[in-house]
Amino acid sequence: MSGTDRRTRVALAGVVFAVLLAQVLLYPGIDTLVDALGADTALDASMWFLTAEFAAFVVCAGVWGAASDSAGRRVPFIVAGAVGGAAGYALVALLHRVVPLSFTAVLGLRVLQGAATIGAFSLAMTMLMDLDGGHGKNMGAAGIAIGLGTALGAPLGGQLYEVGPFVPLLVASGLLLVAGALAALVTDRTPGHSRDVVRAVVSGLRETPALLLPYAFGLIDRLTAGFFALVGTLYFREVVGLSPGETGFMLALFFGPFALLQYPFGVLSDRIGRTLPVVVGSLLYGLAVIAVGVAPTVRLTGVAMVAVGVIGALVAPATMALVTDLAPSTERGVAMAGFNTFGSLGFLAGILVGGTIAEEVSYVAAFLVVGGLEIAIAILALPAFLRLQLPQSNVPAK
Repeated sequence: MSGTDRRTRVALAGVVFAVLLAQVLLYPGIDTLVDALGADTALDASMWFLTAEFAAFVVCAGVWGAASDSAGRRVPFIVAGAVGGAAGYALVALLHRVVPLSFTAVLGLRVLQGAATIGAFSLAMTMLMDLDGGHGKNMGAAGIAIGLGTALGAPLGGQLYEVGPFVPLLVASGLLLVAGALAALVTDRTPGHSRDVVRAVVSGLRETPALLLPYAFGLIDRLTAGFFALVGTLYFREVVGLSPGETGFMLALFFGPFALLQYPFGVLSDRIGRTLPVVVGSLLYGLAVIAVGVAPTVRLTGVAMVAVGVIGALVAPATMALVTDLAPSTERGVAMAGFNTFGSLGFLAGILVGGTIAEEVSYVAAFLVVGGLEIAIAILALPAFLRLQLPQSNVPAK
């Protein structure tokens, strides 16, 4: 691969990193933030604060992807999404100081911020898919950017909350501006293509129904991420008794190995195929999630979080690479938009399902249900994986 391609890969991974870092900064003290924004309850308000952003992700991911495919360009859309997301974060942090805002109005701002942010994230991922050099390698680069952003975001966000409840929002706004600047340096390389926006993702699934496999795994994997963003964070805060800073470090025990191992595991999936990393990895991942909720001590909880990170790093890049394996080159924008849409639905489900079970039953029950779903999808999908025939043109040369 050329030096230009390497520089492009680094720049796009930087965009993904900045977006995820900004997002995760808010998690460790989410209960503190919603209280400062005028909410009455911690669990319910935190649930809806996160839900507002990811509902916008679900609605808008496909629109951004199909629009960029239709225009034949990606960079202007990434820049616009990043700048819009930066404005959204800043408005949530600052507008209530100028105009009295209800918590409902704050949620409206979160929707707008999420609608913009998903454009930068999804299309940066798509541009990485357009690069040569091996799909597992490219998705590994995306995965390590995601992992590093979340790994650093958790402890950094916890420390920023110690300074003030709105500081993470302001830092997030600055990070999105950096993401926009990085994207502006990248040369567009979108395949010439035009497609109907509304029916693009559905038509893609009709033409390549095998995409449902990575979409389903992406949904469940992101469900666990949404679960940890809300239920895991509040579990560490309320049950384990950790401060926002300590909660950030506990989350980093997952995100650290998740970040460091993404790239090598992505390359590994290029060599051994996608079935073992995705199916067997998901089975083990579900067991590790359950272990976090039933661990009797803080130390064992930390060990279980490390296991979740290691196994998650095995699953994530192989799942994303499978989307690239299956999608025609001219359909990758819509294919990745579909993957991100399913992933956002999963994240949303993790927040809503996990939050509801934790409130109505118990935190332990919530961990059992979410981990059990990960195990179930691995078992149910195994026959389909064994029948799957990947296009030979998408298998990198050894």
